[in-house]
Amino acid sequence: MSEVAVPKKQMNALILSWVIALMATLSALFIGEVLGKTPCLLCWYQRIAMFPLALILGVASYTGDLAGRKYALPLIIIGTLIAAWHSLVFAGIVPAEAQPCSQAGPSCSGEGQILFGILPLPYLSLLTFLTLLGLLTIPFKKG
Repeated sequence: MSEVAVPKKQMNALILSWVIALMATLSALFIGEVLGKTPCLLCWYQRIAMFPLALILGVASYTGDLAGRKYALPLIIIGTLIAAWHSLVFAGIVPAEAQPCSQAGPSCSGEGQILFGILPLPYLSLLTFLTLLGLLTIPFKKG
């Protein structure tokens, strides 16, 4: 049996994607469990998309299986869409009637969405998902 050589550029993109997904997962857990910031509804949905990516991309990186990106991309696209909506809510572009967070729970656009007083979590999430999307599509384009 002969092994198929995995293109280095694609393998590096896969490993970097795993590292980013793992850091995002650990960061979300740190923010919630250590800093005590309760996630809003949209944050929960983004976590649902991000947390499995750390496992999927980790296994794909460990085994050198580039097909793992096929399983990751749907979660990344869903997470990107939710993060984009959350960013619009945070920016005040989405009217209050269309916001999914209630007054009783954590706000989707309130102070709880800013880390260390300067970093808006919805924007960081959107940047993370967009970075993953780029890493798992651009190096894989047929050229």
